[in-house]
This record gives sequence, structure tokens and C-alpha cells, in this order.
Amino acid sequence: MANDGKYDMPGEMRAFAEKGLEQARTAFDAFVTAAQQAATATQTQVMTAQSGARELGQLALRFAERNISSSFEFAQKLMHAKDAAEVAALHADYVRSQMAALSDQAQELGRQAGKMGGSAASH
Repeated sequence: MANDGKYDMPGEMRAFAEKGLEQARTAFDAFVTAAQQAATATQTQVMTAQSGARELGQLALRFAERNISSSFEFAQKLMHAKDAAEVAALHADYVRSQMAALSDQAQELGRQAGKMGGSAASH
């Protein structure tokens, strides 16, 4: 039984090893595919969240600009008030309009944040 230093693997053992190697390769390919899909899904979620956060920030900035503008308008009206009764009436109108605006703005910000949360959860 001279084999010149070579190892002869029996046919059944070779077939078994090849089948095991093939199964391992298939499992590895499936793992890589799943990892790529997970990475793509994560990237999509991050991009959606970033976009939503940017939109939410822009909305909040528009609201802040609007509120500041209203405050300047109120200050301008106060400067032209003729008496304390007019100041009180202007102040009451300003507070009432600002409370309504802030309530509307909070609702809109809540809706937008809800959309953001809903879109992130649906991915």
C-alpha cells in the first residue's frame, strides 16, 4: 500500500465533505444576503428619520418666525396705544391669538412627529 505520501479519501467521505462544504457555502451566502438586506433597511430607516427630523425642524423654525413676527406686531401696536384700556385690549387680543396659534402649532408638530414615528415603524 504505497501511496507516495498522498492521502486517498474514500469516495463516500469525499462526497460527504463536498456536500457539507456546499451546505456551508449556501448558509454563508444566505447570511450575507440577509446582512445586506438588514443594512439596506437600516439605511432607509435612517434616511427617513433624518428627512423627517429635518422637516420637523423646518416647521418649528417657521412657527418660531411667525411667533416672533406676531410679537413685533404687538409691540408696534402697543407703541401707538392711546391709553391703558387700549393697552389692555391689545394685550388680551395678543394673548388670545398667541394661545390659539401655539395650540395649532403644537397639534401640527405632533401630527408631523407622529408621521415620522409611523413611517419609521413601517420600515
